[in-house]
This record gives sequence, structure tokens and C-alpha cells, in this order.
Amino acid sequence: MNGTNSGPVATGWRKSSHSGDEGACVEMALLPAAVAVRDSKDPAGPVLVFPPAAWTAFTGAPPRP
Repeated sequence: MNGTNSGPVATGWRKSSHSGDEGACVEMALLPAAVAVRDSKDPAGPVLVFPPAAWTAFTGAPPRP
């Protein structure tokens, strides 16, 4: 994973349908071999890039109480 925008350009950013309109969300976009994540309040800011297995483990984890 990295914390820079110097890599493949992600398009098709989307946020969870469970997100409200407060603007405090993260957005994700699919890359050819990874998943990019950014802060919706700062779309020009840093982008984290995760390998598919890490993203699957994160999204498949049970919610915390």
C-alpha cells in the first residue's frame, strides 16, 4: 500500500450506499490489480492502494460492536 497519488490513475470513485451526506466518507475505486481508497473531503489528496486480498479481508471482516 502507498500514500501517494503517484501511481495508476483511479477512475470511477464511489462511496458506500450507507454513507450519509455529512461529507466524512471514504471513496474507493478499482484499479487493474488493486483497490484505491481516498478521503471524499479531499479528492486531490493522498490515495491508499491495497492489494485485492487485503481489501477482501477488510471488507469481509465482521463489524465491530
